[in-house]
Amino acid sequence: MDRFFSHFILRLDAKGRVSVPASFRAVLAREGAEGLFCCPAPDRPAVEAGGRSLIAEIEGLIAGFPPFSDEREQFATALYGTSETLRIDGEGRIVLTDHLKDHAGIMDAVAFVGLGHKFQIWAPDRFSARLSEATGTMRALRKRLGSERAANPQGARE
Repeated sequence: MDRFFSHFILRLDAKGRVSVPASFRAVLAREGAEGLFCCPAPDRPAVEAGGRSLIAEIEGLIAGFPPFSDEREQFATALYGTSETLRIDGEGRIVLTDHLKDHAGIMDAVAFVGLGHKFQIWAPDRFSARLSEATGTMRALRKRLGSERAANPQGARE
């Protein structure tokens, strides 16, 4: 599978290293990633992480703005200017920089959270709150979609 799935809670060791889940490393290897591309999530206390798919998404977003525009430069500055490529050692571990840990509020453990083409790295307590919020939103949307389809069964098939 070429997607990041599931979530994993892992502890940082005494040297500040944490193992990237094996299934996530396998996706990165299939993408040909030479390290782990990371940047602070622009709108939440988490780290965006991944390989070539994440970089392609960011490049596509930035390319949507006119060349030399202020918006393009600001997105590039915010996303590329704060990004880092972390080396994955022979044991499958990374060392999160203080900059990334501070942004996400990470202390002694991390949550790796699969999002398909990318994953996020959270402080476990913050992820727990995010998961609860996301689950509530998903349930409300599912209920609304079900009601809309029941009210318009022909439109649901078009």
